[in-house]
Amino acid sequence: MVDNPKNLIYKRAILKQLYFQNVMSCAEISTKINRSIPLTTRIIEELIHEDYVMEVGFAPSSGGRRPMMYSLQDNIFYVLSVAMDQLVTRISLVANHNNHFGEIKKIELPLHNNPDALPILAESIEAVIAKSGVDKCRIIGVGIGMPGFIDSKRGINHSFLETTDKNIIQYLSEKINLPVYIDNDSSLIALAELKFGNARNKANAMVLNISWGVGLGLVLNGELFRGHSGFAGEFSHMPLFNNNKLCSCGKTGCLETETSLLVLIEKVNEGLKSGRTSILSKSRHSGHPEAEYEAIINAALKGDQFAIEILSHAGYNIGRGIAILVHLLNPESIVLSGRGSIGGKLWLTPIQQALNEHCIPKIAEKMEISISPLGNDAELIGAAALVMEHYDESNPDQTTLNKQQVLPVLN
Repeated sequence: MVDNPKNLIYKRAILKQLYFQNVMSCAEISTKINRSIPLTTRIIEELIHEDYVMEVGFAPSSGGRRPMMYSLQDNIFYVLSVAMDQLVTRISLVANHNNHFGEIKKIELPLHNNPDALPILAESIEAVIAKSGVDKCRIIGVGIGMPGFIDSKRGINHSFLETTDKNIIQYLSEKINLPVYIDNDSSLIALAELKFGNARNKANAMVLNISWGVGLGLVLNGELFRGHSGFAGEFSHMPLFNNNKLCSCGKTGCLETETSLLVLIEKVNEGLKSGRTSILSKSRHSGHPEAEYEAIINAALKGDQFAIEILSHAGYNIGRGIAILVHLLNPESIVLSGRGSIGGKLWLTPIQQALNEHCIPKIAEKMEISISPLGNDAELIGAAALVMEHYDESNPDQTTLNKQQVLPVLN
């Protein structure tokens, strides 16, 4: 049977909804894709016959006839997901249930003043695809989270990965021969939390990306808020201190100068040199920020007073910044996510202390603070979600549309 273009678009819309919701009834799918129940039923039956969708049993009884529930088959399509920060890039082939297919490839890829970063990224993506053995026709696209001021529509990063004759999307799409989407790392972490994490079903939430900077993703009225130019959430660069410390943005006294993970490492090293007692003194300076931060966290979890002090000071200052936003936005939820969230409960007490001191109690009394269950995977999950957000955008009236452009090809 040959599908017409509209039929294929309806199928893609259903696959997209099942990706984000996991399990749905026909009526729920019908509402989400804004199509009649008879049409939705027919399309679901075709997807079942083609092995894209499966029945997973009846919904729990709530009186009346129980509806059949549907979910995606395992590994019917993949997304190439990329999580970048200023120092390290992680690449993973993510299956349609957000499971990593194979190992996550990690490469040290400094972005500052590195003209080779983009070619290295393209080569690394191709290497991951080749090693996986997965046919490209089953890969929906490439989603990339990266630091900096990102114009996702024009494919430009105003901070890193400069190009000349082509933008980032054009360059990578031609090299990899797959659709490519880019966005700010903190925005994608917030997208992951909104779709799969602790911001799910929240109308208003703030998602903090604790990393080499301190990023912020805003969920307002149940949707990701990007601001007029797409640059909303530059939490790191709130001018909170008169410390005369130069920030990566070129200004002084930004929140980042007292709270980033790089600053934590710097303060630990300075403290050890000045004679502070700590189990950290037994480990030599490695020169690898990831390993050094993990060592600080592990020391704090073991009760090391110096490590706890460093984290508490940073957490308190993050809380001061959050307090300002709480008065402006009155969120119902604050989610601590990203690389730094492995610190877990070590962040909660100092942040809560700052909120207790600096927030009007009535504004913050119903607000919850939580540690993300997604952890350091949040950006990879968000990058995959970015691709799926665009999955049903093709025009149904295209007469040239074919199945390979719409649905992954199953073996």
